[in-house]
Amino acid sequence: MNGDRLDIKAYPEVEGARLILGFSGWMDGGGVSTGTVKYLSEQLGARPLAEIKPQGFYIYNFPGPMEISSLFRPHSEILDGIVHTYEPPANRFRYDDVNRLILFSGKEPNLAWEAFADCLFRLGEAFRVRAVYFIGSYAGVVPHTRDPRLYASVSDPEMKSELEPHGFRFTDYEGPAHFATYLTHAAADRGIKMATLVAEIPAYIQGTNPRCIEAVVRTLAGILAVQINTDDLRQMSDGFEAKVNEAVTEKDELAEMIRKMEAQYDSEMFETQMGDLKDWLEERGIRLD
Repeated sequence: MNGDRLDIKAYPEVEGARLILGFSGWMDGGGVSTGTVKYLSEQLGARPLAEIKPQGFYIYNFPGPMEISSLFRPHSEILDGIVHTYEPPANRFRYDDVNRLILFSGKEPNLAWEAFADCLFRLGEAFRVRAVYFIGSYAGVVPHTRDPRLYASVSDPEMKSELEPHGFRFTDYEGPAHFATYLTHAAADRGIKMATLVAEIPAYIQGTNPRCIEAVVRTLAGILAVQINTDDLRQMSDGFEAKVNEAVTEKDELAEMIRKMEAQYDSEMFETQMGDLKDWLEERGIRLD
C-alpha cells in the first residue's frame, strides 16, 4: 500500500545522492526549511523526480474555531462561481544530477508518520541515497543582525565530525517531537545516515527571513561541497536587515533588547570560536575580560 503512495516519475542517474528535506509547518519559521529547498532547487535547475500522494496523511476537518481549522484545509480558488483550483498538500521530489542531490519539499504529515517515512526511505533505496539532511528552524534569542545559531542531531555519531567544522552544536532537548526527529530515529534503526540541521532564528520577526535562509544555504552548500551563487539572496538579506533596523529605531525598548542580544551573541561566539586564543593569551598574562 505504501508503494502506491510514492509515485516515482523519472529514474535519472543519481545513485549515491544526498537527500535534502524541507517541511512546511512547525519547524519552518522564517521559511527556512521550505525556503532553503526552494532556493537550491531554483538555482540548481532541479527537475521533477517523484511525489508522495497526500491521501491519508493529513487532517482536513480539524475541530475548533474557523481561524484554527482553516489552517488544515486544502487551498481552493473559485472565480465567478467556477471552481478553478483545488490544491491538497503537495510533497514533491526534484533532482540535480550534476551534484547528485535529491530535494524534497512538502508538508509535515499529521497522520501515519510510519507510512510517510516508509515512502521517503523507499525513494532513498531506489536511488541508493547515502545521506539524508533535514533543514529546519525554531524561534530563539538570536538578533536579526547576526547569522542564526546552528544545531544538529544525527542518526550516526560519525556524522558529528562532518558537521562540527561548519559551526554546528549538538542538540540537547526534551519535549514534543517533530516528524524529522522521528525520521532520524527511524534512520538509525535502518542504518541510514541522517542529520537534522536546525537554525535558531529571531523570535521577534514574523514572515520569511532571507538572512537566515542565506546563512543556511551557505552552510549546507559547504557541507555538500556544492558551488552555488547566493549574491541575489545576499541582496535580499541586506534589504531585509535595513527594513528591520528602520523599524527598530522607532522603538527604544526593542532597540535596547536587540543590543543586549547582540552583546550576548558576540560574547558567546568569541568564547566558542576563539577559546583557544583566549587561553593562550591568558597563559601569558593577557586577559580579555
